[in-house]
Amino acid sequence: MVLLDQTRLPAEETEVVCTDVPALVRAVQTLAVRGAPLLGIAGAYGVALAAARGYDVEEAALQLSGARPTAVNLAYGVRRALAAHRAVTERGADRKEAARAALDEARRLHREDADASTAMAARGLALLDELLPGGGHRILTHCNTGALVSGGEGTAFAVALAAHRAGRLQRLWVDETRPLLQGARLTAYEAARNGLPHTLLTDNAAGSLFAAGEVDAVLVGADRITADGSVANKVGTYPLAVLAKYHHVPFVVVAPVTTIDIGTPDGASIEIEQRPASEVTQLTVLGAAGVAAAPPGGPAASAPPGTRAYNPAFDVTPPELVTAIVTEAGVVSPVTGDGIAELCARSLQVTIS
Repeated sequence: MVLLDQTRLPAEETEVVCTDVPALVRAVQTLAVRGAPLLGIAGAYGVALAAARGYDVEEAALQLSGARPTAVNLAYGVRRALAAHRAVTERGADRKEAARAALDEARRLHREDADASTAMAARGLALLDELLPGGGHRILTHCNTGALVSGGEGTAFAVALAAHRAGRLQRLWVDETRPLLQGARLTAYEAARNGLPHTLLTDNAAGSLFAAGEVDAVLVGADRITADGSVANKVGTYPLAVLAKYHHVPFVVVAPVTTIDIGTPDGASIEIEQRPASEVTQLTVLGAAGVAAAPPGGPAASAPPGTRAYNPAFDVTPPELVTAIVTEAGVVSPVTGDGIAELCARSLQVTIS
């Protein structure tokens, strides 16, 4: 598998080559590949890779599914490819044919995600036009939700891109997204490549931006949506939802149906991944080629030695703070358990833990 190494962006576009499942697991855990929909696609291809290499496919599936526990799409993609492999194996087919079945399923999931991205962009733009008649949308987004996380043009970013192409985007406000700066490094990178008018802000400047009346809507993605409509997303999302509620600004979540986990009842039931303290207490320095390097004398400390850090990868936004959830299958608004269940009933692509 050949992946764009997202840890090197925006300084350098370079590839990570994964020749086995442990290498892919490392790429997932180090965030070389990231973003809920893309993790599902990568997980499915990972199963196909294991099958083609003659590895224990069941064990490979366990390793891949556990690489990032909060991101439900990863396990979904793995299950899709694993089920295809099992079905062919149980019919008595040889290893090569079973591997081909897993690969075909991964490619099918890849195509489905691209189609879902197109549908979400159209539904999201229609919702924005309904909520904000007159155009000139000033949209605040968090983390990265564009083509780098998807088989298509993304989730929340795809909606902003559609608004731009329709001439209705005035400004995309980009949260830097501490501590790994996915907004600064990746969303600003994608915005620049697509010609979107955009401005970067520190995460803790969002409140002043709302207070100044500069935000018309918040668009974010999701890593898991529970049965009651709670949304797990990149840490820092929940405070934006609170700010949006206080300032009467629509807070819209954009995610494929595969991100809905009807087997998890509520946000309190979500396992939240804890990242290394070093991401907060040390500074990563990028060299001229974009390669991470330690400055002379070792890593640059951003806190005194021995400082402990609380570094969750995600937080959970309760459904009462979410204006709408936009999926390729429809829009849920208001966000309730019944609304989520009805949406899932209309779609076959639902994740069950």
